[in-house]
Amino acid sequence: MTAVLAAAVAATLAVLAVPARSDAKYRVAVGLGDQQTMTLTQPLFIATQIKRLRYFIPYNAIHSRSRMQAVEDYVRTASSRGMSVMIHISTNDLRIRRGRLPSARGYRRDVGRLVRRLRPMGVREWGVWNEANHASQPTWNHPKRAAAYYRQMRRICRGCRIVALDVLDQRGVDRYISRFYQALPRNLRRSARFVGIHNYSDVNRRRTTGTRLIMRSVRRYVRSPHFWLTETGGVVELGRSFRCSERRAANRLKYLFRILKAYRHSIDRAYVYNWFGTDCRTRMDTGLVNKDGSARRGYRTLRVGLRSFTR
Repeated sequence: MTAVLAAAVAATLAVLAVPARSDAKYRVAVGLGDQQTMTLTQPLFIATQIKRLRYFIPYNAIHSRSRMQAVEDYVRTASSRGMSVMIHISTNDLRIRRGRLPSARGYRRDVGRLVRRLRPMGVREWGVWNEANHASQPTWNHPKRAAAYYRQMRRICRGCRIVALDVLDQRGVDRYISRFYQALPRNLRRSARFVGIHNYSDVNRRRTTGTRLIMRSVRRYVRSPHFWLTETGGVVELGRSFRCSERRAANRLKYLFRILKAYRHSIDRAYVYNWFGTDCRTRMDTGLVNKDGSARRGYRTLRVGLRSFTR
């Protein structure tokens, strides 16, 4: 064994030695948002004892054999290891303002087939539309259509737990939320109580203004909402906004756990995104481990933070 390899093995064993669980102090479930089945078999991931996963998929994935094979493999692997998967519906094209906006009828047809395919496999939690107010999503300026999708999801997945609205903490989010709820009949507003938040801006700028604004805006329409941080975490790299830094990302992940403690009576869940990094060779890198699977600073921060929370 070479000295370099021996050092790498020793480092990995040291990381794995961090206690995975103690008596949780805060009833906030921490999970992982991720798209790769191989993540679920990684020793470092298994050591976290995370049981809740989030996977986003194009609304029309039912027409793609490869996409359906990928999601079914993911769900099947997760289920075999005692993990549950939330499926979040998303665009068919993540480029800015390039995705197609399906009609409510088209949504019901394609997403309905997806639900009927995955629900028998144990998927009981669904997100109506991922990050609905961001320009990478065709719903970014169509909150009424997003509300129509929620109505369709209620019909095609009766008895499921549904994240009715999912938004990014960006400028104008309060207006989007208001238009979404106003598009719903009053008797349905109360049912749209599960709301997803992507609070990258807050976490990585060490603030809570966007998160608080979203919560305040939802509470104007829902008496007792449930907030899930459906995508959050420390950013290693994001274009010109955040230059590559594992140290900064780990520090911001630590701040996320401070947010969860402070808002533990409002936030039910948080899905940290994601597992594998890209070694800062893409525009956005949020990985907890490097491309080769070795631990980053953020991984150890996650393990320490998990001690105080449920899975």
